[in-house]
Amino acid sequence: MSIQTDQFYVDKILKGDTKAFAVLVNRYRNMVFSLTMQVLKNREEAEEISQDTFVKIYKHLNKFKGDSKFSTWVYRIAYNACLDRIKLNNKHKNTIELNQFAENQIGTLEDAFDIMDRNDRELAVKNCIQQMPDDYGVLITLFYFEELSLSEISKVMGLSTNNVKVKMYRARKRLATILMTTLEPTILENYGPKSR
Repeated sequence: MSIQTDQFYVDKILKGDTKAFAVLVNRYRNMVFSLTMQVLKNREEAEEISQDTFVKIYKHLNKFKGDSKFSTWVYRIAYNACLDRIKLNNKHKNTIELNQFAENQIGTLEDAFDIMDRNDRELAVKNCIQQMPDDYGVLITLFYFEELSLSEISKVMGLSTNNVKVKMYRARKRLATILMTTLEPTILENYGPKSR
């Protein structure tokens, strides 16, 4: 049996089949929670905002025009809900101060990644993303873990594609710096001396 498109379920819901909404919730709940957790960095708030996101999606389903992928529209609603929560709480996120990234350090970083196995690499990257400013962390998560295109990310975040490219470049540099400062001690401790 083939998997029905999102639009199929949207049409069913708009025609009164409220049970069809459960399919869309199941399809996107992990994605929404991952994004809200990345932005809010608090499990309880992320769960609450995830639920709020699906309430908003249901209420405003008739506004989905199909000019972008449904997943992009869902991400946009979740991202905006996170921004609204941050404004409401007037939170000041703690971000680590970083020295200017040295381009020649990338070789050491690549060596560190070569030593680690895939699961350790993914966990290390996700932990480092948590230390990044919210918008950078969201960019990295959407691009590398959720595999959205730059144009889809621009729709989610309400930025021009060029602005997304600039921010992505800065986010990668920031992530590389965090990885360098975090991974080197971990690699030495867990995997023995570096090969260089």
